[in-house]
Amino acid sequence: MAVIQKCGKNGCQDLVCLKENHPPDKTSASGCRKRWPEPNSYWSRPVARVWTVVLLLGTCLLYCARVAMPICSVSMAEQFHWSKSESGMVLGSFFWGYCFTQVFGGYVSDRVGGEKVLLLSTAAWGSMTAFTPVLAHFCSQPIVSMTLSRFLMGLLQGVHYPSLASLCSQKVVESERGFLMSTVGSGSYLGTLMIGGVGSIMLDLYGWQSVFYVSGLLSVLWAHCVWKCLLKGEGPIITLESLGSGGSQSKLSKRRWLWLLKQPAVCAVIITHLCAASSFFTLLSWLPTFFRDTFPDAKGWVFNVIPWLVAIPTSLFSGCLSDHLITQGFNTVSVRKLMQFMTMGLSSVFTLLLCGNNTFPWAVAFVSATIGLSTFTHSGVSVNVQDLAPSCAGALFGVMNTCGAFSGVVLVYVSGYLIEATGSWATVFALITAVNLLGLSIFLVYAEARRFDIESCKAHRHSIHV
Repeated sequence: MAVIQKCGKNGCQDLVCLKENHPPDKTSASGCRKRWPEPNSYWSRPVARVWTVVLLLGTCLLYCARVAMPICSVSMAEQFHWSKSESGMVLGSFFWGYCFTQVFGGYVSDRVGGEKVLLLSTAAWGSMTAFTPVLAHFCSQPIVSMTLSRFLMGLLQGVHYPSLASLCSQKVVESERGFLMSTVGSGSYLGTLMIGGVGSIMLDLYGWQSVFYVSGLLSVLWAHCVWKCLLKGEGPIITLESLGSGGSQSKLSKRRWLWLLKQPAVCAVIITHLCAASSFFTLLSWLPTFFRDTFPDAKGWVFNVIPWLVAIPTSLFSGCLSDHLITQGFNTVSVRKLMQFMTMGLSSVFTLLLCGNNTFPWAVAFVSATIGLSTFTHSGVSVNVQDLAPSCAGALFGVMNTCGAFSGVVLVYVSGYLIEATGSWATVFALITAVNLLGLSIFLVYAEARRFDIESCKAHRHSIHV
C-alpha cells in the first residue's frame, strides 16, 4: 500500500492513500480516520495540452467580444447621436455586471465543474454579442438597450476567470498549473490585438454591425465545438440538485469559510491581487492618454500594439519558467514569490523610469517592459489561490477579482484627479509603484503554498478529504 505523509504546522500527519477501490473508512496507526479518495481526476498531459489550446482560444474570443463595443462606440455614437456621457454610460455598464457574478461563478464552478460554467456562459455572451446590432436597431431607445446589453455581457463574462481557476485546480497537477494559466491568460492580449486589427478593418469595410456578428458567432461556434468534441455531447445542464449535491471537496461550511478568509496567507493573496489588478487596470486606462499628451505626434498603433505583442511571449515564458522550477524541485511558494516579484517589483523599476524625460522610443520600451513583466502574475498570485484552496479556488478567485475590479475603478479615478491637480504624470506612476510595492511586501511576508481548505487531522480526525 502506497502512502504519502504530509505534516502540517501542528505536527499531525494527513494520510493519503494512492490505491483505488479501498474500503470506505479505516483507522490508521496514529488514530486518524481517513477516507479513501476518489480516483485521480487530473487530466493527462496530452489532454491538458488540448484543453490549454481550447481555453486560450476561448479567452481570446472573450476579449474579442468584450472589446467590440469600445472599438465600435464612436461609429455607434455618430449613428445614434450619443453624447460623451451617454457613450461612457454604455461602456461603463459592463463593469458593474462584471463585478456581480465573480463569486457566484466560482462557487457554481467548484460544485458542478468549471467546464460546464464556461460552456454555458460562452454560449450566452456569444449570442448576446451577435444580437447586439438587432437590439440596437429594433429598440426605440438604443441607449437603453445597449446599456442593458453591456450590463448583461458583464454578468455573463464575469464567471470566466473564476471558472478557469476552479477548472485548473481540479484538473491540472500543481507542476503544470503555471503554464496553463499563463498561456490562457495570454489569450486576453491576443484577443485585444485581433479585435483591434481585424475589427478595425471590418469596421471600415462593412460597418460596426459586422464586428459584433463575427465575434459573437465565432464564440458560439467555439462553445459548440467544445460541447461536441471535448464534452462528447454531454448536456451541460446545471440544476439545483447538482448545486446542492456538488462534490464533497466543494462543501465548506460558513464557519470554515470565515476561518479561511482570516488566514494570513489567504488575506495576502486577496490583497496582492487587489494591488496588482488595480495598478494594471490604471496603466491600461491611462497609458494612451499619457502618450497622446507627452508625444502628440507619435503614431497611435505603435504604443497601442507593441506592449501587447511583448505581453504574449512573456506570459508564455513565465508559465514555462515557473513549472520548470517546480519540476526541478524548487519550493512551490518560493517560485510563486519569484513570479510575483517580477510582476510587482521589477516592473515597478520600469514604471518609475517613465517619470523622467524620455524620448518616444524609450517610453515605448519602458511601457512594454512594464506590461510584459506584469504578465508574470499568471504564474504567481493567480495560481497561488489554487495552492491554498483547490476545492474552492473558483469562489476564492471570484472574491479576489471582485476586490481587484472595484479597487481598479477607485485607483483610475484617483489617478485622474492627480493628473488634473498636479499636471504631472510622475505622480501617477509613483502611485502605481507604491501600490505595487505594498502588495508585493505583503505577499513576500505572508504567502504560503499549503492547503487551508481541508480539516486538520488533530481537530477533525474523522473528516480528512484530499
